[in-house]
Amino acid sequence: MEVTQLPHLNASLNAVATVLLLVGVRFIRRGRETAHKRTMLACFGVSIAFLVSYCIYHLNAGQTSFPTYPPLWIRLVYFLILFSHVVLAAVVPILAVVTIVLGLLDKRLLHRRVAKITYPIWLYVSVTGVLVYLALYQIFPPR
Repeated sequence: MEVTQLPHLNASLNAVATVLLLVGVRFIRRGRETAHKRTMLACFGVSIAFLVSYCIYHLNAGQTSFPTYPPLWIRLVYFLILFSHVVLAAVVPILAVVTIVLGLLDKRLLHRRVAKITYPIWLYVSVTGVLVYLALYQIFPPR
């Protein structure tokens, strides 16, 4: 696979993580604990694969800039989403590991408390990762 193809892979991995997060939460709400555990561990694995691919891409391709041709309001919305995405993405790995470890150690009460923080942040980061990709590579590609 060429380095230039990695953003497409990264967006796909983010999309898969989003689906797994949603499915994992649905499982636990329905009392399907084993399915929840497996799904969330799969989500974590997909997220690790994303992080590795993301690092490989940026170490080899450098920085990608959002084009200047979209209207100012679109650029402002893009950068607002990007900023919040980057800031929250920095904490997701820590929150995810803590949440998973608490779950694996069967610290249910603490796991639930931390998961209530982790889940919406992780979901937001996964969804906005796909949105950033769409804006940068599909909707407003470099000219």
